Amino acid sequence: MAAARLRCLISYGRSSPNGNEEGLFYALDLGGTNFRCLRVQLGGKERRVVKREAVEISIPPHLMVGGSDELFDFIAEELAKFVATEGEDFHLSEGRQREFGFTFSFPVRQTSIASGTLIKWTKGFNIDEMLGQDVVAELTKAMERKGLDMRVAALVNDTIGTLAGGRYHDDDVIAAVILGTGSNAAYVESVLAIPKWQGLLPKSGEMVINMEWGNFFSSHLPLTEHDHALDAESLNPGEQIFEKLFSGMYLGEIVRRALLQMAEEAAFFGDAVPLKLRVPYVLRTPVVSAMHHDMSSNLNIVGKKLEEILGITSSIDTRKLVVEVCDIITKRGARLAAAGIFAILKKLERHKASVDKPRTVIAIDGALFEHYTIFNKVLQSTLGELLGEEASDSIIVKLAHDGSGIGAALLAATNSHHIGL
Repeated sequence: MAAARLRCLISYGRSSPNGNEEGLFYALDLGGTNFRCLRVQLGGKERRVVKREAVEISIPPHLMVGGSDELFDFIAEELAKFVATEGEDFHLSEGRQREFGFTFSFPVRQTSIASGTLIKWTKGFNIDEMLGQDVVAELTKAMERKGLDMRVAALVNDTIGTLAGGRYHDDDVIAAVILGTGSNAAYVESVLAIPKWQGLLPKSGEMVINMEWGNFFSSHLPLTEHDHALDAESLNPGEQIFEKLFSGMYLGEIVRRALLQMAEEAAFFGDAVPLKLRVPYVLRTPVVSAMHHDMSSNLNIVGKKLEEILGITSSIDTRKLVVEVCDIITKRGARLAAAGIFAILKKLERHKASVDKPRTVIAIDGALFEHYTIFNKVLQSTLGELLGEEASDSIIVKLAHDGSGIGAALLAATNSHHIGL
């Protein structure tokens, strides 16, 4: 994925978790149409993660395109509500301020471990006044307005968080991939293989490369007329092309556009084109997943979803074709994601069987991978095809549930004002 833009190079060693972190830390994970608040009680090298709790909040659509104060005030208010539910099982040392890792999964120019300016929005967000602003400063001001006494100890994106969390539990994790509302990847690279690096070499000799692979583009990508139209009508035309081919934000929309073409050109749903089928993003990826996984003899779930969401009364033959459309588009996306993972393994020379490197782990976080079973299985089977039987035995792709949140909390602990790590 050499054409992907490298937005962030992060030293691996000084700021990475080492297992000694202890205490109560929070994470705020803003990566798409929902955000998560997480608290973790860390017990050091022996006990690791003692206890964790999380809550997920949907962001009202109008806040994604409104003003920055409105968005961050909403986030700060929900975070304050979550902090207020902190139970006795979580212990904050006396005199300590609550600290958290802020997972902000949009392209930023990171100027320090706890500050970064927004380069651009993705995944349906579009708040122009935030461009070029420090996202940590904006959140801090919102917390002050809401009377919430907390400090952002680390700013990371969800991919870096997942990599940190995965490496914390398993030393063989060398890369992390997000497959959710959007998509991104990061991997651990030898600093000697990074010609752009100009600073002091880290003691570990390694760096984390945040690929921002969602922005990858190549003439070899299998773009259809639906992909071109989706991109042209998006909030960021010409950008995030790879992400738009398979991430959770867009998968359902590609299916809708394909069904709309079938309705217009082949009267697939009858003489009249269903009006609701013309509404952009009316068909969400979780709905596509539910229809795709329908194993009932009459495809009852497919029929119910078509009627509830699109106002379509369907025959069994129509439902079968709808499932086939879901199958074609989803499998294309899963195979593309697998190709991206294979590219990382090839870059690191981990794509061949080797006695020196008997185990390589890829940590994956995101609802698309976690809940869309067919997508998950096709991704893994495709990766096996690309690697070959001998090499694939040593490559492990595993779910890092809440990986980005736990990783952010760990990085907050590592960079805490209180424990001096």
